[in-house]
Amino acid sequence: MSILPNKNELGFFEIRLESIGGLGANLAGKMLAEAGVLGLGLNGSNFSSYGSEKKGSPVKSFVRFCDPGVEIRDHSPIEQPQVIGVFHEALYKTVDVVSGLNADGIVMVNSTRDFDDIKKDLQLTYGTLAIVDALTIAVEEKTKVNTAMLGALFRICEFLDPEAMKDVIRRTFEKKYPHLVEPNIRTFNRGYNEVRFKTYEVTEGAIGKSFVRPLPQLGYMTQEIGGVMTTQANSILKDLSGSRQGFLPNWERDACIHCAACDTVCPDFCFVWEEGEDKRGRKQMFLKGIDYQYCKGCLKCVEACPTDALSDLREMIGYAEENRVKQKFPYVAGGIS
Repeated sequence: MSILPNKNELGFFEIRLESIGGLGANLAGKMLAEAGVLGLGLNGSNFSSYGSEKKGSPVKSFVRFCDPGVEIRDHSPIEQPQVIGVFHEALYKTVDVVSGLNADGIVMVNSTRDFDDIKKDLQLTYGTLAIVDALTIAVEEKTKVNTAMLGALFRICEFLDPEAMKDVIRRTFEKKYPHLVEPNIRTFNRGYNEVRFKTYEVTEGAIGKSFVRPLPQLGYMTQEIGGVMTTQANSILKDLSGSRQGFLPNWERDACIHCAACDTVCPDFCFVWEEGEDKRGRKQMFLKGIDYQYCKGCLKCVEACPTDALSDLREMIGYAEENRVKQKFPYVAGGIS
């Protein structure tokens, strides 16, 4: 008798993890598939899609399970999953994370917000919504978000064995990082125990989300002659806030001496400057603020600051948007805007 709760027409139970580079979704998918195959004897496959591998870029990890007697000959991306795990809410801005979800599917989100707020953002009508504060768990246990998300996934997918996952965690970390074994097991247990659920009744005849394949902005009909790229730097267009793992730099204007040590070590476009005059009337560049759209939370600026004008701050919902000072890139679209 099959232990899988439900299967599609090919006999698969499919899971799609939606994440941002740096949060560990690729490794989470590998460990999840390993736990199902080695721990439960299921057939399974896992692969990921992560583009340029740049931290902050969208990442997808796909996991397929099926009964031992069924062969997996389909290695295409999962378009109609039964379960979706969303590792960071910043993905809502650029990715349709629930594309293709079945009407009775499950969405698990790393968040601290209320069910109805997330349901509205995702435009969900039916199915089960699960919420786990994986970021807080990871910060407190000094681990990563992925292990807490795995714990919550094992609570959602009741056919999976948590003990099998703990064995996988031990095998994954014990040789190279033995000091991380117990913290990751604690993180897994907390994710398993702290996830919350809310089910929205699926009415008769309910239809799931249609899958929409995203298309590139430039293609055969829209590319400039000669392959000219009209956008000088695609990092300017990206929102890298999803790369932060709980902390961001906080700037105190009164303590700042505008030495630009922060800007020297910053890997992106975080610090915004404006021209002004010092007390003697000499022209000088003054720090105006931080554009948190480009901040990955590396905190190199905090280490470089000689006056403690920059300090690390645990990120709170809405803080980055309220305190963001926007950069001005007049040539972003190939001309002055």
